[in-house]
Amino acid sequence: MSLTLAPAWEPLSDRSIAGEIIRRDEAVSVLRCSDDDLLGLLHAVFRVRRTYWGRRVRLHVLQNAKKGSCSEDCGFCSQSAHYDSPTGEYKMQSVEEIVEGARRAKRARAWKYCIVTAVRAPSQRDLDTVCEAVRRIKAELDIKVCTSMGMLTPEKARRLKEAGVDRFNHNLETSERFFPEVVTTHKWADRVKTVKVAKEAGMEACSGGIVGMGETEEDVLDLAYALREIEAESVPVNFLDPRPGTPLESLPRVTPAYCLKVLCMFRLVHPKADLRVAGGREVNLRWMQPMALYAVNSIFTSGYLTTPGAHPSQDHQMIRDMGFEIEEAPAEAEQCGCGDARSATW
Repeated sequence: MSLTLAPAWEPLSDRSIAGEIIRRDEAVSVLRCSDDDLLGLLHAVFRVRRTYWGRRVRLHVLQNAKKGSCSEDCGFCSQSAHYDSPTGEYKMQSVEEIVEGARRAKRARAWKYCIVTAVRAPSQRDLDTVCEAVRRIKAELDIKVCTSMGMLTPEKARRLKEAGVDRFNHNLETSERFFPEVVTTHKWADRVKTVKVAKEAGMEACSGGIVGMGETEEDVLDLAYALREIEAESVPVNFLDPRPGTPLESLPRVTPAYCLKVLCMFRLVHPKADLRVAGGREVNLRWMQPMALYAVNSIFTSGYLTTPGAHPSQDHQMIRDMGFEIEEAPAEAEQCGCGDARSATW
């Protein structure tokens, strides 16, 4: 790969830093960047990342609090009851199990702990369990909490916010056009509605998608711009790791270089977002994982919902080796503005 900085990328990073929306044709050019110019693209995009996030990296840890037997037919998901996937299942974890997961996340130096349930929407019983767990976590630990529990009503969103949930995750997954190709039991608009309900309740929105499901470049762009339109504060970008037994099991993985170009495009479209390289990082980026840090400011560690990932010690070492630093959640007094200026960083 060439070390020459392609002149086309610098103006794009300047405009992104200034808050301008880059045009779709410019976003396409990022996805189509030649491998010879990839280092130049990463250099330019790092200027955007550094402006808003410096060299800080946030670690996020997932807790699969209710696994398998989901009623939805998302074609990428091995937790769907529609497919014969060897994932296994278990009922809702107890409050203590969820709290203990937060303790492990804190020991891994996580900035955020994400509690996930494989459901269409949370039942009152599951909501009771998660809310009580979140209250205990917030009383004991300095860590951000995100929940991902399917579709929300305003009342359920209010309960989560009052319990102390900082963010709610509900991915758009892909473009509105392509969505029916991978999910038929609910609509793309249902997901947009849930994101809006979460934001109206006062939680930040964590919403992203999956790349590599057979979508087109235009679909990837549509997803990026739709997430900007709904003002998602946190944007996780997953790369498909095909699961046995699902409709997408035979799809090939995307290349490491394409992953980096996608992440660069998302950073230019979302300069201020908590941009995360999420599921599929290890198996799609492979030896090029460290280079993703020039575009993203956060990663998942300790694995994913149904697949293993890097051990925290490995991710800590990668971050140090690249000259970055781990950002941990500040104390609650600082979060509410009672402490120093770090309260404004999240």
